[in-house]
Amino acid sequence: MPDLRFLPDQRLWLLDTPSTSYAVRLDEDDTVRHLHWGARLTPDQARELAGRIPASGSSFDTAGGPEELGAEGGARFGPAGLQVRFADGSRGVEWRYAGHDIDEGHLAVHLDDRHYPLRLTLHYRVHDDSDVIERWTTVTNTGDPVTVTRCDSAAWTLPHRADYRMSHLVGAWNSEFRLRRAEVPVAETVFTSRTGLTSHQANPWLAVDDGTAAEEYGEVWSTALAWSGSWRITLHRTPAGRTTWTGGHGHEGLTWTLRQGETLETPLYAGLYTADGFGAASRGWHAYVSRHVVEHPAEVRPVLYNSWEATGFDVDEPGQTALAARAARLGVELFVVDDGWFGERVSDHAGLGDWTPNPDRFPDGLRPLAAEVHRLGMLFGLWVEPEMVNPDSDLYRAHPDWVLHTAHRGRTEMRNQLVLNLARPDTAAWAYEWLDRLVTENDIDFLKWDANRAFTEAGWPGNADPDRLWLDHTRAVYQIMDRLRAAHPRLRIEACSGGGGRADLGILTRTDQIWTSDNTDPVDRIGIQHGFSQLFPARVMGAWVTDSPNVATARATPLRFRFHVAMAGALGIGGDLTTWPEEELKEAAELVATYKRIRPAVQHGTAYRLGGDGTLSAVAFAHEDEVVVLAWCPSRPFGHDPAPLPLTLLDPSASYRDTGTGAVHSGAVLADAGMPLDLPPGDHASVLVHLVRVAQEG
Repeated sequence: MPDLRFLPDQRLWLLDTPSTSYAVRLDEDDTVRHLHWGARLTPDQARELAGRIPASGSSFDTAGGPEELGAEGGARFGPAGLQVRFADGSRGVEWRYAGHDIDEGHLAVHLDDRHYPLRLTLHYRVHDDSDVIERWTTVTNTGDPVTVTRCDSAAWTLPHRADYRMSHLVGAWNSEFRLRRAEVPVAETVFTSRTGLTSHQANPWLAVDDGTAAEEYGEVWSTALAWSGSWRITLHRTPAGRTTWTGGHGHEGLTWTLRQGETLETPLYAGLYTADGFGAASRGWHAYVSRHVVEHPAEVRPVLYNSWEATGFDVDEPGQTALAARAARLGVELFVVDDGWFGERVSDHAGLGDWTPNPDRFPDGLRPLAAEVHRLGMLFGLWVEPEMVNPDSDLYRAHPDWVLHTAHRGRTEMRNQLVLNLARPDTAAWAYEWLDRLVTENDIDFLKWDANRAFTEAGWPGNADPDRLWLDHTRAVYQIMDRLRAAHPRLRIEACSGGGGRADLGILTRTDQIWTSDNTDPVDRIGIQHGFSQLFPARVMGAWVTDSPNVATARATPLRFRFHVAMAGALGIGGDLTTWPEEELKEAAELVATYKRIRPAVQHGTAYRLGGDGTLSAVAFAHEDEVVVLAWCPSRPFGHDPAPLPLTLLDPSASYRDTGTGAVHSGAVLADAGMPLDLPPGDHASVLVHLVRVAQEG
């Protein structure tokens, strides 16, 4: 079991993971202060740290050491993770320690306000197979109503280092998960989403190092918020060098009322320390996701085909049946019908919300198509967008009050649609009922759950606490997904939001994979997948092979290159197979068969990001005695072939056989001198290398 200890002589708690320690203490005023997050500490070492008296600030500085959750009140001038206003108008808190509980890796520290009926509980949880520390907060009101204007899940504090650098993900639709690294400024840096979704523009993952870390060395502290709605993280570096950040659900300007007896529980906010660089941090997160986030970690994700780029909205039973036959020839295992199968959905202008099969296109409903897909040996999947509605729909005409809206304001349409208010119990009940019926009646194995627009006019006229919808809508999405999965144990779900607009640990707790981006251009995808891999493992990364030229970028690339990029995740195919020539269909079938052979390593192995000369990059997966390397070189000057790629993950004392050539290589030679890559000439070159460990060298 994980090791959690309370040392009463210093009023401190010491949490140990397999490789790290986390320590907090109570000061003389019963404020919970941060003490340590890093390498393992003994109890005596923790006591020594606790005995140090923090330097007192001037009358213009924050007093005391860093808090585990900063709040308003007293000499606190940094970002406040907790802000409340009591019924008499007072703000700020003064804490009195009210005890703690330790139960199988879970620590709960209770604090009561000294005057007002408010209890704050700081939660910590550790596992015996991960260095990730899970944190969250609960706030309970036992008296008159309390207005909450901010309640973060946790604050994180770094030890003093000479400098700090931040790593974060930025982007836009079709350009998600772009990794950025920059010096942490002496200021407050805010990362946020105000969209009601995790967002394409930013992601609630953040890493900070001392400015010297690289892929395989250096200290890295990273955190990830498990929340799929709006969020905010504030990173604060003081002129004196202290670096902290605080984060949680919701964005600035929102308020929630806690009535007597009510408790607000924040989403989980997890943190990870490693002394071995960004690669080790990613591998730590990948292992944590596999062991403690996704529901079916032992499964392999099937090779899927999605019909969107082949048909657009022109969806009917004969066309889908023909595509299914072609997909089955390639070795596809899951056939997914995308948008256009329901209501009056002949474009994105109408029909959204009317979730019954179009009778002209599917005269006998979806069941005959599902039966044919199953007969072909594939699973059957369907695209849905349960949170949205077109104004031109029977649903909206019947229930115009079900959408997010504000009195005396227009209703902004984006993609010709509005957002349903799932915080309403009647709307949420309707959504679950039709989804449950759809899955049951059509024997559906897989749902691609999309959300194609941000929140606007996010009001709820007549509701006494309308801002709660920013929290309760996301919670309703979670609850509907949880109920569906409980009712249909075979059902698998892919999270999508116009591509990667909803990618976080919260949505991944109740889905099986994430649609990474609507951009399937393999050159762009290398960068997108690199950023995605900072937190998420390959097994949850949806990656498609589509047509050339690409529909988004018009870039032409070879089929092999497209496959090799997509093989680094959960492989899918999304092109118009009716236009692929016979030689490409044959090559695609061979590449699908190859992927199935290496899939255990890709989806369940340990991932290593590798860099080579020029534009050459690669990812390697180690699984049992196998190592799979996927290397890509988008462009290169004439006569400048990349040097051999160092495979630093290999055991130098072992030998490895290349299953493609039969050659046996020394692990030491491949790690130091590198693996020569048999890249085809020209741009958009790629190679797959499959190594099997064969013997120990003498």
